[in-house]
Amino acid sequence: MLDLVAVREGGTVAQAIDIAVRTARQAEALGFTRYWLAEHHNMPGIASSATAVLVGHVAGQTERIRVGSGGVMLPNHAPLVVAEAFGTLATLYPGRIDLGLGRAPGTDRATMRALRRDRPETEADFPRDVGELQRLLGPAQPGQAITAVPGAGTEVPIWLLGSSLFSAQLAAEKGLPYAFASHFAPRLLQPAIELYRRQFRPSRALAAPWVMVGVPVIAAPTDEEASYLASSSFQRVLGIITGRRGLLAPPVHGFMAQRSEPERLAIADFLALAVIGGPETVREGLAAIHAATQADEFMLVCDIFDADLRLRSLRIAAQANA
Repeated sequence: MLDLVAVREGGTVAQAIDIAVRTARQAEALGFTRYWLAEHHNMPGIASSATAVLVGHVAGQTERIRVGSGGVMLPNHAPLVVAEAFGTLATLYPGRIDLGLGRAPGTDRATMRALRRDRPETEADFPRDVGELQRLLGPAQPGQAITAVPGAGTEVPIWLLGSSLFSAQLAAEKGLPYAFASHFAPRLLQPAIELYRRQFRPSRALAAPWVMVGVPVIAAPTDEEASYLASSSFQRVLGIITGRRGLLAPPVHGFMAQRSEPERLAIADFLALAVIGGPETVREGLAAIHAATQADEFMLVCDIFDADLRLRSLRIAAQANA
């Protein structure tokens, strides 16, 4: 499960965080492997900007499920700070913390400057920072000038996240697990995972390729209800496309029919991998994605306005994928 901790219309940030905790507990009860939180900044509808803080909060409110970042946007942070934060989390919750890393800013240019990202990024920065993080989270070496305390020796599992061939190739070179962000950018899914598997080099962290695929899922007892509930997600996507981001909106009957053809096409392209429907439709949809990708894991994203119906959606999806 990937959670952006959506702030709903008529709701508050505190309520969004409470819903995230409820959802994590439900995911744990249903047998989900991981519960990840995504870093975004300066977005009124997303409350997961302080990602490491929320990872700790959710881990403290659950018992077994792995909790992590999906992901920390590494260009926004010094590797030492990330290593200390996630080293602390791994010390508090041994064996339960994941560190997913992305190289996008997760925000707009003005907010990048507010995050002190005013220096130009180069293509070499992200691979170098990932390598530094690996060293900081690995066993401390004699004479090591900089040590993460906590962090050194925790060996928090690092995942590389991406929606392009760049992160796929880097994950393959470093022998790290790879998560493709097909929940919002599915176009290069197949080329990326094929490149990753073909070029994968075994490492101390991982002996064979391991692929996670992001899948938007809206499940309900019927296809018709699922399509109606999905209109909240369609509204969110349209806001992203048009630059008018807002709070997660309640569902609207006939939303797609009210859109222009370019808007419908843009939303469909964004959500090309979405599985929306009743139990049988969801089962068939997930099976088809697995047949096409041979993914080792699915990372489900579920934007449903009503928190209780979101929990129901996860239950239906879990049963369909059993």
